Amino acid sequence: MNANEGSTDVRLAATRALYNALGFAQANFSNDMERDYIMRVVCEATLSTEVKIRQAAFECLASIGSSYYEKLAPYIQDIFNITSKAVREDEEPVALQAIEFWSSICDEEIDILEEYGGDFTADSDVPCYYFIKQALPALVPMLLETLLKQEEDQDQDEGAWNLAMAGGTCLGLVARTAGDDIVPLVMPFIEANITKEDWRHREAATYAFGSILEGPSPDKLTPIVNVALNFMLSALTKDPSSHVKDTTAWTLGRIFEFLHGATVETPIITPANCQQIITVLLQSMKDSPNVAEKACGALYFLAQGYEDVGPTSPLTPFFQEIVQSLLNVTHREDAGESRLRTSAYEALNEVVRSSGDETARLVLELVQVVMTELHNTLEAQKLSSDEREKQNELQGQLCGCLMVIIQKLGASEPTKYALMQYADQIMNLFLRVFACRSATVHEEAMFAIGALAYVTGPNFAKYMPEFYKYLEMGLQNFEEYQVCAVTVGIVGDICRALEDKILPYCDGIMTLLLKDLSSNQLHRSVKPPIFLCFSDIALAIGENFEKYLMYAMPMLQSAAELSAHTSGADDEMIEYTNLLRNGILEAYSAILQGFKNSPKTQLLIPYAPHILQFLDSMYMEKDMDDVVMKTAIGVLGDLADTLGSNAGTLIQQSLSSKDFLNECLSSDDHLIKASAEWARLAISRAISV
Repeated sequence: MNANEGSTDVRLAATRALYNALGFAQANFSNDMERDYIMRVVCEATLSTEVKIRQAAFECLASIGSSYYEKLAPYIQDIFNITSKAVREDEEPVALQAIEFWSSICDEEIDILEEYGGDFTADSDVPCYYFIKQALPALVPMLLETLLKQEEDQDQDEGAWNLAMAGGTCLGLVARTAGDDIVPLVMPFIEANITKEDWRHREAATYAFGSILEGPSPDKLTPIVNVALNFMLSALTKDPSSHVKDTTAWTLGRIFEFLHGATVETPIITPANCQQIITVLLQSMKDSPNVAEKACGALYFLAQGYEDVGPTSPLTPFFQEIVQSLLNVTHREDAGESRLRTSAYEALNEVVRSSGDETARLVLELVQVVMTELHNTLEAQKLSSDEREKQNELQGQLCGCLMVIIQKLGASEPTKYALMQYADQIMNLFLRVFACRSATVHEEAMFAIGALAYVTGPNFAKYMPEFYKYLEMGLQNFEEYQVCAVTVGIVGDICRALEDKILPYCDGIMTLLLKDLSSNQLHRSVKPPIFLCFSDIALAIGENFEKYLMYAMPMLQSAAELSAHTSGADDEMIEYTNLLRNGILEAYSAILQGFKNSPKTQLLIPYAPHILQFLDSMYMEKDMDDVVMKTAIGVLGDLADTLGSNAGTLIQQSLSSKDFLNECLSSDDHLIKASAEWARLAISRAISV
């Protein structure tokens, strides 16, 4: 990599090799001399005469920013100098990587501040050096300059990435890192550019404003937003530039996302301006696809802010008009561009979710509208593969929409009763969607059927003879493991709906679940949900689970042994292990509860020592998360509750049950504490028998 290496190909290869090796350079970065040498060579390479070498060197710097943040203090001033020079003067591929360095520093500081909440002691293990706050006065102006370097067609190109977009993204991260301090540095730029004649200046000012809406406090931002809102609503309909309208709609969406909702003290949206906001957004949905898509996104966040307002929503007077406008968008000839149709359905779903009691009748009317649309997609004949793909996507969106409507109407008795008159027709449509055999639709339709099962309860049994074959197909779909995972979840929903009416199908389901667990082909992420599914089946069929014990318990035991120890595992593996443990514990808990007060209880006694051993080994590892801890102490209680004195003796002999119980009793988490209180009672009853 040295400048005196004659061959540029060799220098480039060496720089890329360093980039690939940085993950393994902990020892080198812990040694002052070696670290100084690496940093010097990388910084020199950023000044190479070859663009590709400069780009690769800045890639190395960004990676060092992520991996060795805590070692950067001595070099940060020099890095700022070379990155700002590159951003202002170098070619775009190099400038993009120079900005990426600062984005990586933001990511690190955001993570540290979120994890530690800003309360660092002098000897804290992970100090935050506040590089961003220190660099703010120079860093923010540099990023604001980049916002003026837009490309003419960037709004139409979904994969576009340029200097202006990278600068805006980095500015957003800086705002999240620095909070209120960024606002006075950005406001003069906005005020100077927002009314200029050149669209680039108006768009850059709007983009800067949108970028700083997450991070600073609502107290700091609300007065500014209140002043800006009317101006932006006017720009969204009247600005001659499509670029400015696009960014304005995006910024409005950000305002509604971060500064509107039940938790915000001073409302941005009031009875005085609500109608104007909705009128402008609905008008913008008729604009070009990229602007209309952002307007749908803004409406989505507007509706989301009203999700928890109770039975009466401020959107009620506009509900019918909003729904009709969104349905019109989905029928636009160009709705396939810029994710427009997808955004319209997402907004429609959110409007339904946040709707009040007064609009229940209109939501019910929407059932027939969406059913008709789904029926029409099933009637289309002789489609090309491209048309078929679009049709599948549309079917998925319509199934998703029906799911939200079913959940909404199923949440209260009167509307649930009204919805039930359509249950047969809805289920028939879902079964026809399955007959099309497309994975994406499969998933959405599965979710919707889960919602229908929850609402119909035991009456869902009448659909099982026809639906069961699709459940089987889903559980056998190893290639598209997300479909398999969704299907496993739906089996759980159906068990909760049908309870013991699921029995006739349990042999087939359990066989497939055990096969899934034994398979090396199936993605590991599906295995924790399968154990959760065991728990749903066990709770549904109670002591009838007896015939599966000899197959399920060895599976649970071997998985428990694998998940008991995590020494040397990385964070991702520990997170997965805790998901697995929770699934195993939920299954044990449900099996124990299902056999309670049954003459067959003694069948579980042979498994008790192993369950206790699992609890012991997890307690010794000291890496359970709160969810696992709550479930684990619950299982200890279930053992005592179901097996009585047979478990009492074993619990007394166990290595750590007493310590584990005491630790949970003194937990700050009230859920863990409540579980532990219950377990203590169950154990004392078991011991005193």
